[in-house]
Amino acid sequence: MCGLCGELRFDKQTPDHDRLMRMTDALIKRGPDASGVYADGPLAFGHRRLSIIDLSDRSRQPMVDEALHLTLVFNGTLYNYRELRAELQEMGYEFFSDGDSEVILKAYHVWGEHCVTHFYGMFAFAIWDQRDHTLFMARDRFGIKPFYYTLDSASLRFASSTQALLAGGGIDTSIDPIALHHHLTLHSSVPAPRTLLNGIRKLPQAHWMRISAKGDIELKRYWELDATRPDVALSEQDWLNATRHVLKKVVERHRLAADVPVGVLLSGGLDSSLIVALLADHVPDLRTFSIGFEDLGGDAEKGDEFEYSDQVVARYHTQHHKMLIPNSEVLKRLPEAVRSMSEPMVSQDNIAFYLLAEQVSKDVKVVLAGQGADEVFAGYFWYPKMDEAGGDALDKFRNHYFDRDHAEYLETVSDAYRTEDVTSELVARELSKPNADEFLDQVLRFDVSTLVVDDPVKRMDNQSMAWGLEARVPFLDHELVELAAKMPPSLRLKEGGKFPLKAIARGLIPDSVIDRPKGYFPVPALKYVRGEFLQFMRDILLSEACLKRGLFNQAYVEKLLAEPESHFTRLNGSKLWHLALLEYWLQLNVDPCSEATS
Repeated sequence: MCGLCGELRFDKQTPDHDRLMRMTDALIKRGPDASGVYADGPLAFGHRRLSIIDLSDRSRQPMVDEALHLTLVFNGTLYNYRELRAELQEMGYEFFSDGDSEVILKAYHVWGEHCVTHFYGMFAFAIWDQRDHTLFMARDRFGIKPFYYTLDSASLRFASSTQALLAGGGIDTSIDPIALHHHLTLHSSVPAPRTLLNGIRKLPQAHWMRISAKGDIELKRYWELDATRPDVALSEQDWLNATRHVLKKVVERHRLAADVPVGVLLSGGLDSSLIVALLADHVPDLRTFSIGFEDLGGDAEKGDEFEYSDQVVARYHTQHHKMLIPNSEVLKRLPEAVRSMSEPMVSQDNIAFYLLAEQVSKDVKVVLAGQGADEVFAGYFWYPKMDEAGGDALDKFRNHYFDRDHAEYLETVSDAYRTEDVTSELVARELSKPNADEFLDQVLRFDVSTLVVDDPVKRMDNQSMAWGLEARVPFLDHELVELAAKMPPSLRLKEGGKFPLKAIARGLIPDSVIDRPKGYFPVPALKYVRGEFLQFMRDILLSEACLKRGLFNQAYVEKLLAEPESHFTRLNGSKLWHLALLEYWLQLNVDPCSEATS
């Protein structure tokens, strides 16, 4: 797990060393253990390392394979690197290191662009071929690892974060109206390749891209999720047995790919509790971590889920660390959390993961987390509502998911950012793709292959890597996702959703944890906006910078400020916080860079 960056020139110039160092330095939190640079004619790489596998200098990056004439920068983990290494050794390849990075180099040499189909893991990497001066870049199937870039006629620059690209300067930071429509409609998700900034794009998940030193570009999707039933019908018990088998294998796979201790983020929900149960017998003194927030009192929701996580800790006797954060600390630390976001993310639990990661990073370098299970196994409340609703596929999805309909979007933004209903067009196109048997198959495939990339995957990466902590998400292992996608949606929806996981968990974790209502990482102060939090958001949205930017319709902003607890999205998020967070992210991350490079 690391941070990478680089530049490829198309104009026969050499990359700017000072620019490369600024980008590399901006990634230091992602890789606090070591740094390195590499240059070869039109190409330059920068890298920051977080040492997880093969802690020796042999696995430092950029990694140069002199025999193969290939150079690599890599962010992520290959969980099957040992198996691939053995396979490659049988082919005659000799290794100079013991980690997963070199496996990528050898795999690319033998299989070319098809190497990515052999990888089980989370990854974003770039390989420079010194012989033909081509750059090959790839991103994992679910975009767990980020890959941002800026491209013009003179060069390509890329990095693990937008902040690193912005540190390099020369970025068009104007707002993309289409991306803004997605952001304000899809719960802050902006599907690749777009970002909110016109000058920055992201390599789509499950894609590779090859660019020559002449600027010739090839982009290809290498994996798609099939959501059709198998040819041979399976019984309910068959599905449960298969899920249990694959899940156990996946969790163990994620645990073993590390030369450092591995912990678990224990929220108190079914998913993280199940991970603890599957690991506890194999990991002596398993370390677990929970966080909670101060209650607001009255009718606001409770700020922690300790009553459930404590039960799991009591059963498995883990080395548990529990943190309770006062609301004063939330507001105080909020600027740091927002600065760590590569793109603005409105989920209230961003600050929770940021503060939790700070504490966890003092104890371990790697944690497993339960994110992705709700999308894969239909755990959210809106799935059955969509399934039971009338209308066509788009209407069923839109009426139970969109944060605001198109008419409200037009009311939200100023005239400069008015556009057609581009989000409905995108969703309709994605839902109508072939190889999905039922409506809910379409929805869950779209969610897990597109929306999950921005929430919760990006949240986990950004907020954990802000503290040099690697967060792994076993429920998004592609082998498990492929199995679940072929399962009848009715089986996943049974007993309120996530039935296969509930069935597996019986006898492993307390029934009270399995049968509890679905919980969300609660940060009440960012949902029920009152007191100093309301004043904080008011100051942002009425600031000179916000008014000068002219992103929002001020009449709409005033309406939200007048009744901050009356305007919620269909997913129960605060519309006021959504606008305030977006503007605040721009002020903290983009405005200073714009001034510095204008």
